[in-house]
Amino acid sequence: MANNKAKSRKSKIELLPPEIKQWINAVIRSGEMQQTELLDALNAKIKEAGLPDDATVSYTSMNRYHRRMENIGSRVRQAREVAEVWTTKLGDAPVSDVGKLLQEFVRTMAFETSMHLMDEAEKTEKPIPPKALGQLALVIQRIEQAAMVSQKVEKEIRKAFAEEAATQTEKIVKQAGITAATAADIKRQILGIA
Repeated sequence: MANNKAKSRKSKIELLPPEIKQWINAVIRSGEMQQTELLDALNAKIKEAGLPDDATVSYTSMNRYHRRMENIGSRVRQAREVAEVWTTKLGDAPVSDVGKLLQEFVRTMAFETSMHLMDEAEKTEKPIPPKALGQLALVIQRIEQAAMVSQKVEKEIRKAFAEEAATQTEKIVKQAGITAATAADIKRQILGIA
């Protein structure tokens, strides 16, 4: 129980005013200062802001926060790299293909999470907490809703494209001297694809 309280307690850095937190996050992202320099500059900012002495940050606290931000930054960079690889691979594929890829990724994560929960429940011989089950069910529900929305949007895009193509085709075939009946038939066939 004490361990959970320690995990949920905010660090001194997280308790700082937003403008100071934004500054420190910007400096960490830029990598322009060593941790010791950053710590000195941060504590100077804390004093300039008129915060109490107990608001100053220790090296350990700074190191822990810096590492956490670096880990988060690393995961964000990895996610961007993966997204870049897949969007480059998909090229001009419809956005829905990227959406489908992400939905499948989240489905896989939900499956792996459920397997982990089941393993933990077996090891500890305790049931899976209802809150965890509820959150997992909510994730699955949202994935399926997103899939349905994606299908609907894709269908609407195809229909709009087909209507535009049919209209353009009708104009072109009329200009080429094809009969109105033939042009209308071509248009119906194009619209039938959507």
